[in-house]
Amino acid sequence: MNIFVLLKQTFDTEEKIVIQNGSVSDDGVKYVINPYDEYAVEEALQQRDKHGGNVTVVSVGPGRAAEALRQALAMGADDAVLISDVRIGSDEGAAAVVLEKYLSGQSFDLLLGGNFSVDSGGGQVAIRLANKLGIPHTASITSLEISGSQAVVKRDAEGDTETLELSLPALFTAQQGLNEPRYPSLPNIMKAKKKPFQTLTLDDLGLGEAAALTERVSIALPPERGTGQLIKGTPAEQAAKLVELLRTEAKAI
Repeated sequence: MNIFVLLKQTFDTEEKIVIQNGSVSDDGVKYVINPYDEYAVEEALQQRDKHGGNVTVVSVGPGRAAEALRQALAMGADDAVLISDVRIGSDEGAAAVVLEKYLSGQSFDLLLGGNFSVDSGGGQVAIRLANKLGIPHTASITSLEISGSQAVVKRDAEGDTETLELSLPALFTAQQGLNEPRYPSLPNIMKAKKKPFQTLTLDDLGLGEAAALTERVSIALPPERGTGQLIKGTPAEQAAKLVELLRTEAKAI
């Protein structure tokens, strides 16, 4: 079974994030594998161990994304591919075009990715890619069982569980609860640092430029919340004052 995992490097949301000029400042930022992509990597490794085959992690991003690929290799992935070109930018539509061009030349049975990335939260790349490849897909899965050329997946649906059966090849995005990602061992970390992987540009893929389909205008932190207001008096007086505040200050009624 040939499994490809879509992987993105994102900033660590556990660390302090600084917004400058409408974007996240790179100064002192720690970068990690997108947490939801870690579930995808772990699931790929488990399916490979059950059914045999090969796991390849693929990332579209800047040169520093090589660190995330090496972490996936340390987890147990067999191969890694970095597609890096300044002409791609950070647009999700363009990333899907690039991945479709690369994967169209590969033989695959299963594509996995994270439900969304914690930096942009768009959740578009994987689904756009599946549509371009013309393969079935399901987002936010919490269970995956494969038998022959059929896959049975489960996903949360409005407080219930939805079960679907799809034919392979297919694409699935991972949600928290699918598995528990493993920690790489020190020997595997050392091996991953030395393991070569493929680096491609748009020219290598025969693409002149991947046109952006979306535009991020700016990134901003939520406004600080004001202090609360204590309303005193009898219940009737409190209710009247609350209605007045909702009308004059909150503009809610």
